[in-house]
Amino acid sequence: MENIYQLKIALKGIKPPVWRLIEVPETYTFGKLHNAIQDAMGWDDYHLYVFEIGGVEIGHPDMIAEGGGLDANKKKIKDYFVKGGKATYTYDFGDDWEHEVKLKDIIPSEKGTKYPRCIDGKRACPPEDCGGIYGYEEFLEAIKDPGHDEHDEMLEWVGGEFDPEKFDQKEVKFRK
Repeated sequence: MENIYQLKIALKGIKPPVWRLIEVPETYTFGKLHNAIQDAMGWDDYHLYVFEIGGVEIGHPDMIAEGGGLDANKKKIKDYFVKGGKATYTYDFGDDWEHEVKLKDIIPSEKGTKYPRCIDGKRACPPEDCGGIYGYEEFLEAIKDPGHDEHDEMLEWVGGEFDPEKFDQKEVKFRK
């Protein structure tokens, strides 16, 4: 029976916090973990990424080809995470979204359960390419104020509405 890693992913620098609690097989590579985080957060995987754990950088193969770190598609999370251990996951080096990834628990897999799965979370993730923490704060100001110069443009950009407090774990869909 395969073990399951229960990981809490928290976006750094945003208050109140945006976070997800996901479960993934221990045999996952960091590349598959990246995909699971993208899906849990609701992002579209448009950018490069890197994990930093124990002084080691593990990242997107294109980033590694440019001269640093280990290939995320070849390194398994079970070889780096220990219970209670943490990694930093940085996505989109322009917006520079930093996440703390903490291994909360190691549990046996449940027969008939599909992994990865999201079991909890809070708040909506910022829209992709909104400009990092400061751009997100400006985006929120614009959509909250109908008199703001960029109100209509920002709402149109995100498809008409955005509720920063909304999160429904049942809406998380994982691509395989």
